Amino acid sequence: MALSSNIIGAINFVAMLLSVPIIGAGIWLANEPDNSCVKILQWPVIILGILVLVVALAGFVGGFWRIPWLLLFYLVAMLILIVLLACLVIFVYMVTMKGSGHLAPSRAYLEYRLDDYSGWLRRRVQSSYKWDRIRNCLSSTSMCAGLNQSYRAPQDFFDAHISPLQSGCCKPPTQCGYTFVNPTYWISPINMMADTDCAMWSNEQTQLCYSCDSCKAGLLANLEKEWRRVDIILLITLVALICVYMVGCCAFRNAKTEDLFRKYKQGYV
Repeated sequence: MALSSNIIGAINFVAMLLSVPIIGAGIWLANEPDNSCVKILQWPVIILGILVLVVALAGFVGGFWRIPWLLLFYLVAMLILIVLLACLVIFVYMVTMKGSGHLAPSRAYLEYRLDDYSGWLRRRVQSSYKWDRIRNCLSSTSMCAGLNQSYRAPQDFFDAHISPLQSGCCKPPTQCGYTFVNPTYWISPINMMADTDCAMWSNEQTQLCYSCDSCKAGLLANLEKEWRRVDIILLITLVALICVYMVGCCAFRNAKTEDLFRKYKQGYV
């Protein structure tokens, strides 16, 4: 029993370590400017990671100090958390499987359209109440102002691989035919009817294209890219947690068998 309990404790120490990449992924998302403005995924990931840590700690204590009710709590609670983590991994994959950028003539960067993305993601940015808060948050960052320092000549900017968020929010859509002055100042559009966003563009540095659908699409494209990275981390951690849980179940079963056998030899059964 003592050996199996020690094994269970060691296994749950590994489970505690596995909570670190989950919490770390959530903290990384929270520190990304776009995710910090939207606040959708980071807190569920962080909370789930903390719960895994707490439950694994309970299993660690229950294993080394041979507290049966703590071990039972660990087995039930960790199973629930594994199911929740699996659901989160599947959910993130499903909402990020749609949407991609579109090539624009003589441009290295891509253009983004809101209709390309999943309905669930679009609903996070389509209501005016939600978008006003997100827009104010985005406009307070330096993502657009930084382009003016990096690209001064038109061709340098056209050949740049800027982020989806910068492409959607910091410049007008290419098809409008605006003339480049600097990355955030454009004049003399050729075709204002090419896109509804053409009329939304403003050279006012606090406005730019933050009210455009292309900005919403660029934000969703940025979120998708970052969420996919987190989803890979969560998937790897999920597989590791399942393996640790299965080993822990086997060790717990062996511990119960050893305990029953010991009692039998002592004449209690």
